[in-house]
Amino acid sequence: MTSIKSFFAKIFAAQVTKKINAWASDPIATQQKVFEHLVRTAKHTTFGKDHNFSVLKNHDDFVKNIPVRDYEKLKPYVDQVIAGAPDILWPGKPLYFAKTSGTTSGAKYIPITAPSIKAQVEASRNAVLMYINETGNSAFVDGKWIFLQGSPVLDEKNGIKLGRLSGISAHYVPSYLLKNRMPSWDTNCIEDWETKVDAIVEETLEENMTAIAGIPSWVQMYFEKLVEKKQEKVGSIFKNFNLFIFGGVNFEPYRSKFENLIGRKVDSVELYPASEGFFAFQDRQNQKGLLLQLDSGIFYEFIEADNFFEKAPKRITLKDVQLGVNYVIIISTNAGLWAYNIGDTVQFTSLSPYRIIVSGRIKHFISAFGEHVIAKEVDQALTTAVKASNARVTEYTVAPQITPADGLPYHEWFIEFEKEPEDMALFNQTIDDALQEQNAYYKDLITGKVLQQLHIKKVKKGGFKSYMKTIGKLGGQNKIPRLSNDRKIAESLLDADLIN
Repeated sequence: MTSIKSFFAKIFAAQVTKKINAWASDPIATQQKVFEHLVRTAKHTTFGKDHNFSVLKNHDDFVKNIPVRDYEKLKPYVDQVIAGAPDILWPGKPLYFAKTSGTTSGAKYIPITAPSIKAQVEASRNAVLMYINETGNSAFVDGKWIFLQGSPVLDEKNGIKLGRLSGISAHYVPSYLLKNRMPSWDTNCIEDWETKVDAIVEETLEENMTAIAGIPSWVQMYFEKLVEKKQEKVGSIFKNFNLFIFGGVNFEPYRSKFENLIGRKVDSVELYPASEGFFAFQDRQNQKGLLLQLDSGIFYEFIEADNFFEKAPKRITLKDVQLGVNYVIIISTNAGLWAYNIGDTVQFTSLSPYRIIVSGRIKHFISAFGEHVIAKEVDQALTTAVKASNARVTEYTVAPQITPADGLPYHEWFIEFEKEPEDMALFNQTIDDALQEQNAYYKDLITGKVLQQLHIKKVKKGGFKSYMKTIGKLGGQNKIPRLSNDRKIAESLLDADLIN
């Protein structure tokens, strides 16, 4: 029997879907409105005055006046905001800083404003509502939901709240979901990740869990502890669990392991959130790619990844993008980020509507030999091998081996298996063949005998978790980089005796 909550969820889902379809069907005009609103709103800020916002008429003017920046280059403005000054990047002061890991400058403090957090919350809600509208499945709204996230305990910096994005988001769970949300507030506030997951297992074990959300690697840990505790599959423990919501990494290499842990298939919805904004979500169960959020206070530009490191690479808007091209995504937002490089690369899978996949990080690729292998290619190659062998992979990373003891250089894959392939040599060959098929440069290096076929090192069970713990990044929003141009992670795994 359909509950009142489930009934109204379907009505609300239909209304929201209609609204989304309206802007998605008129994408260029939607983005133009966003562009004009952002520039108009921020023209009296310090940044707006410094960059001639009052005379900007179009995208060409914008490109001439506002260079592409990453966090390091925007930092002088952010530092003024951190110091408490108003009207620097956006009118007034931000509500929050999302604290993330930096590269050369240590921690990064990403401003979050009232309109930007509103857009974040609405986008995550809308992803679920579009799923309900498409599938008709709304029964899960009556059960319990788990949001595996960082601690909601926030610090303060000059009167502005500070924390991880997932911890900030915990303060914005809609009132109609508060009774459904798990874990409890006290458990969610536990800082140590392993202690927290143990507590979540105890709290949820006897509950009617229907939807689970989080980064796959950390949900996987939760599932493993459930299975260990009950000696049953997750799908048997939670008989009504039928929706998995995830983001942060490509799920495909994990899929077979998840299905084994759950014991059956469940629907999933992929999200693409970041501290800098909520960029896309999966709007169709059987369509490749995530619907780009064009009406959420974010104006998008794109630079072809192959040209990104040129002196003045061409910046294009949505109307000029092409299918299958690897682009660096550049954003300007209602949190005061302007022509900001978040570091991600994307490819378009559809232009009507505009859907994307995340193909990697502009700094996370292997090109030690000129091959420029990206995350999407290694994910796809591994997925191909996993499907062909029925192996199950827990985690992995890839690094170049430039100076091997014998023979030609090669790519070295560090893989933690839950279930090893019966024929490791065939598994190895399948990955290499799939990588050559996708990347012509890599194929030329193999056939030209500049590189030898990739090597696989088997990481001990729990090895990646141990590595993340040693560097203080276990849990939360932290993820293992798929690709490196150096051997920092590789040597850490080897030095810590985490290889079988």
